[in-house]
Amino acid sequence: MIENKFAEGTTVYTLAHPSEELVIRRYIKKIYYCTSPAHPEQKDLALFEREITDVADPAAG
Repeated sequence: MIENKFAEGTTVYTLAHPSEELVIRRYIKKIYYCTSPAHPEQKDLALFEREITDVADPAAG
């Protein structure tokens, strides 16, 4: 049984900000810890699987 949908190192996008690219750094206890390649100095974002997608926003260009 697969517990997580996205592997570490996968590029994902949040549903709230689909034009912002994130990379999954860790997956612990059903929480994805993501970092922004554009802003590596920022803290990681902690997101649930329902808050992210692997499809970029086509309107972002």
